[in-house]
Amino acid sequence: MRSVRGERGAATVLVVALAGVLLLVGCALGVAATLVVDHRRAQAAADLAALAGAARLAEGGDACRVAGEVAAANGATLLGCRVEDRDVVAEVRVTGPRWLGQTGDLVARARAGPGR
Repeated sequence: MRSVRGERGAATVLVVALAGVLLLVGCALGVAATLVVDHRRAQAAADLAALAGAARLAEGGDACRVAGEVAAANGATLLGCRVEDRDVVAEVRVTGPRWLGQTGDLVARARAGPGR
């Protein structure tokens, strides 16, 4: 087989271009996976904060103070806490990934109280 002189090195350019596309797709998938993990972490922190607050409320204590402590212990910031009837509603924020221009934080809300 003879190679055509004008096509020399064409495969190298194609391989480099495809490697760049694969790298970009890999980074995008990494950001998406990190967003999912951080959202689950935010939801878990909100759930635990609301449950701890509801348990303290049932004992007659300060539900929102305990919710804030539990949120902080789980790497989240308590944005809001309120007692509605006998339920505690907690809203927390977790710092999101800072890759590829992502700057948003993840927020989750949970409600806990006695069974009805």
